[in-house]
Amino acid sequence: MLGLKLPTDPRWADLAGKSIEDILTDHAYCEQKATSTAISLIQNYPEYEDMVNQVSPLVKEEWGHFELVLQQLKKRNLKLGKQRKDHYVSALYTFMRNGGSRAESLAEKLLFSALIEARSCERFKLLSKNIEDEELRSFYKNLMVSEAGHYKLFLDLAYTIGGKDRTEKRWEEWLTYEADVMKQLELRGDRVH
Repeated sequence: MLGLKLPTDPRWADLAGKSIEDILTDHAYCEQKATSTAISLIQNYPEYEDMVNQVSPLVKEEWGHFELVLQQLKKRNLKLGKQRKDHYVSALYTFMRNGGSRAESLAEKLLFSALIEARSCERFKLLSKNIEDEELRSFYKNLMVSEAGHYKLFLDLAYTIGGKDRTEKRWEEWLTYEADVMKQLELRGDRVH
């Protein structure tokens, strides 16, 4: 369903399970950035009323996820650590096209967001099946479903705003590029991406 061309190395879930404080910290900041991204889309493209109406509830949901991750940290007497550079998102950002019409620019940002949500969904599925902590397994299963919905929302909006044929072609380019990025990144269990 997600279309990712390269699955996550299964060893990632084992590494993440050994770095609970780090993975939860990174996850919290991912949710914070997702909130900021949703707000930014609304602020920068208010004329796309349908997009604004669909993305607006996402702001509250993503911030709610941030708070849920903080609760998971507190339950385990763990601390929210410092935010670290997200090499995955930074690499994807360099692939984003600049210029063009406002519709093309918005569609590009929506594809960028859809891809991040797709990879998060895939990773949360791995955690929901492999992590030893039973509560976290359930936690990540619920978030996996939510991330899948976000992925679909962003992709559907991109198709609507950017045009189906043009956007499908560009989506394939994004998927191919993302697979190359995944091949180059070091396998680390302390990061969601």
